[in-house]
Amino acid sequence: MMQISTDSASNKHSLINVMHRFIAAANNMDETIMVPSLLRDVPLEEQTKSQMETNNNEPPCPNKQRDMYEHYLLLKSIKNDMEWGLLKREMCSGASFLEMAVKQEEQQPVTGDLPDDNNSDLEDEFHYHLRGLFGVLSKLTVQADHLTNRYKREIGGGNFMR
Repeated sequence: MMQISTDSASNKHSLINVMHRFIAAANNMDETIMVPSLLRDVPLEEQTKSQMETNNNEPPCPNKQRDMYEHYLLLKSIKNDMEWGLLKREMCSGASFLEMAVKQEEQQPVTGDLPDDNNSDLEDEFHYHLRGLFGVLSKLTVQADHLTNRYKREIGGGNFMR
């Protein structure tokens, strides 16, 4: 069994810590939002009344506009993929873009030892993707926190009651 050293777990800039922060934010979001259906048809971005009046109560780009409910489901799905891996989704026969990329990578034949040039490329690729993963997880954490806080604020003010 692989052991996680306490040094890397305590480093606030470690990948494990960033992953834990996102999962904690997503869990907090899930525990706070007791009735997710209240998020339906609520625009993700807060719009002032003047913006809605000038657009005749229509969102600016209906095909690109996501509501809070869809965003909630997206964050939950990403959290589940991180916790359970791709195998669980594959067993449910839902193939995501990430799963298809992994399958394609697995199907490519292994030709043996890689030349030294490819090893340095692998290191560069690793660092590139690691930076991207840090960035995406940080943004997802902020979005989960924002969705949670907005839900609390809107429910507290009774704005969802129609």
